[in-house]
Amino acid sequence: MAAVTPTLPGVDFSNLMERRWSCRAFRDEPLPDDLLTELLATAQRTPSWCNSQPWQVHLLGGDALAWFRTELAGRVAADPLGVASDLPLPGGYHGVYDERRRAAGYALYQSLGIDRSDKAARAAAMMENYDFFGAPNALIVTTDKAQGPYGAVDCGAYVTNLMNAALDRGVATIAQGAIGVYAGVVRDLLDLPEDRLVVCAVALGWPAEEHPVNGFRTDRADLTDVVHVVAAP
Repeated sequence: MAAVTPTLPGVDFSNLMERRWSCRAFRDEPLPDDLLTELLATAQRTPSWCNSQPWQVHLLGGDALAWFRTELAGRVAADPLGVASDLPLPGGYHGVYDERRRAAGYALYQSLGIDRSDKAARAAAMMENYDFFGAPNALIVTTDKAQGPYGAVDCGAYVTNLMNAALDRGVATIAQGAIGVYAGVVRDLLDLPEDRLVVCAVALGWPAEEHPVNGFRTDRADLTDVVHVVAAP
């Protein structure tokens, strides 16, 4: 008898990925607690190395987020060069990686009406990261130090699944590596132990759909640029 392939519930994942975007302007309306719990429970199903599940998240909202964003933005503004990332930062952007980075940055500033020569306006736009773009909720994602790069990779999978789960429920998100760049400040504010490494933040909420920045989209490389089909020797 032929094996029967189990039928899985239909999910239009391709359509979900086509609609995925990074929100940079939110409404201040808070997300319901039960919806936040639902999204976190879905993300918790993320696979990980040896099922170690190295991620931990600090959920911020309301007065706690107001306090955190004020303290974080104030400290960053006071010492913009005080970078203290727990994870190694990129050694540089060269070739096609620099081209993609520049194209995304120019398109973002164009959506905001910022000339590429206007350094002050660009700096102000960058500081929006530390206000979490006005989002009503934010997550600080950390990993276990002993898990090394694999723990950080697992956290990346967790963040991706969380954002896709949110999009499926109409919730907008943006992953924020800019928060991880100031890991020292984050550690101090949240009183994190030394064995927890700050990976990034995720801002989430209902999108301010009328804001021009939310019309900005990045493109993707062609498959021929990233997929290398291996032939038998």
